[in-house]
Amino acid sequence: MGIEKVGIVGGGQMGRGIAEVCAKAGVDVVVVEMTEELMEKSRSGVERSLNRAVERGKLDEPGRDAALAKLTFSTDLASFADRALVIEAVVEDLGVKQDLFARIDRIVEADDAILASNTSSISITQLAISTERPQSVVGMHFFNPAQIMPLVEVISTVISDAGVVERAASFASDTLGKTVVHAKDRAGFIVNKLLCPYIFEAIRMHEEGFATREDIDAAMVNGAGHPMGPLTLSDLIGNDTMLAIADAFMEEYQDPRYAAPPLLRRMVEAGLLGRKSGQGFYSYS
Repeated sequence: MGIEKVGIVGGGQMGRGIAEVCAKAGVDVVVVEMTEELMEKSRSGVERSLNRAVERGKLDEPGRDAALAKLTFSTDLASFADRALVIEAVVEDLGVKQDLFARIDRIVEADDAILASNTSSISITQLAISTERPQSVVGMHFFNPAQIMPLVEVISTVISDAGVVERAASFASDTLGKTVVHAKDRAGFIVNKLLCPYIFEAIRMHEEGFATREDIDAAMVNGAGHPMGPLTLSDLIGNDTMLAIADAFMEEYQDPRYAAPPLLRRMVEAGLLGRKSGQGFYSYS
């Protein structure tokens, strides 16, 4: 059976992007945030994004209205009781995610429901064993912005049910129209395991005075054909997220290629998180 009811826990940049993609595909979506303020911020973010799509001719007004009608916002995890798929998209903190998975597991009623994480670096296995249905837990790693980026990495663990993995992949490809790649449960999966060391090296180059931030970014855009430079990309992803990925990589691989540059750690300590805070390697105020 197709997945027609989806829950998203965490309505930040990634969560609301995934919610928008699902709603535009005609899926009934419930987004749960911790507070009323965050819930309204998430709702407003999706509305702005859909309105921009209309302004740019990517979506007509009836399509926008139909998508909005498919979205419900709440602060109550109990709203997930009837969901066939719940996707976690909260902060990259293992303890927070494990607690959420344990709570959602007790709430979701259907035995065949899928519990998924959008994590980019944390072990799916560690999340799965927080539940009473570890075979039904997978990774579904969307890319930012989820409304535009075509890829979803579907991650299976050593205890994932093959049918669950296939249903998650089919939902991403057939319902949402995404390109799906499969990866095993290793920190970074495919994309970030290749991408993040490149970003870390760019930060080191900037930190060491090898080249300016502008020249580093311009070199990779104009010389390697990248859509944006590595420092701009770090700001877009979130420098706090990049730091969390680096720490997860080091724990898993014990390889200095994955170590967080000191500058990155200091920037996060100072609140220079990138676009989300208005200041990172560049200013967004």
